[in-house]
Amino acid sequence: MSASMSWRIAGFAPLLLAGLMACQTVATTAPGTVGVDRKQRMLVSEEQIAQAAAQSYAQELDKARANNALNTDTRLLARVRAITDRLIPQTGVFRPDAAQWDWAVNVETSDKLNAYCMPGGKIMVYSGLVHKLSLTDAELASVIGHEMAHALREHSRERVSRAYAQQLAITGVAAVAGLGQGTVDLVSAIGEVTFQLPHSREQEVEADIIGLELMARGGYDPRAAPSVWRKMAAAQSGSAPPEFLSTHPSGATRITDLEANIPKVLPLYEAARK
Repeated sequence: MSASMSWRIAGFAPLLLAGLMACQTVATTAPGTVGVDRKQRMLVSEEQIAQAAAQSYAQELDKARANNALNTDTRLLARVRAITDRLIPQTGVFRPDAAQWDWAVNVETSDKLNAYCMPGGKIMVYSGLVHKLSLTDAELASVIGHEMAHALREHSRERVSRAYAQQLAITGVAAVAGLGQGTVDLVSAIGEVTFQLPHSREQEVEADIIGLELMARGGYDPRAAPSVWRKMAAAQSGSAPPEFLSTHPSGATRITDLEANIPKVLPLYEAARK
């Protein structure tokens, strides 16, 4: 864990200690056709993470707006929102409450090859991802579905919970309990897990295959998903890897995993097309 991941844990000590005594093991989603059924241990509440994500997302919107980069590509914005309009209704297969989320879908004009979905359905697609990789609608649906899956599975909440548990192990519960009052900077934490830190292998696999099911149910051919990662890998030929890969480990293994799961969701795609 990096030094910056302490996230002012001191003031959070009383709440954190209470959380440790009542640490939840939860099933954040139904397994779906793809069968994702891993239980997750959570130390931070869903409400705390959702509030922090809303603040962090608002900050990102403000930055983009200040740079005259928010939703300036109106054609791409319409395209992205048309895709998400087909994917969001499919989220109910994994968790019914997702239909009531305050979804937000925006596009930032940027050369970055990146996209994300913060907790609670706060989506941002960077124009460079679509234009530089020449993504088809199905390929773009694959990326957005993958990012939505991270939010459905509450991977940010899980990663923050793990970081807090690690921090307690380092500092010691007794030492943390004696520290002063204050508030944990969850907004900073959400920003760090969104933009800087890579997801674990198990989280990436879950997002890949849940994303496959979302796109298939939305009427997008899941066979397009592996091509996104081939294009992303090809983009590494420059001096620096795409930003998307810095937080989304890629490689031949994940392409193989995607291809192995495509037969599970192809019938859903065929049904959606009828």
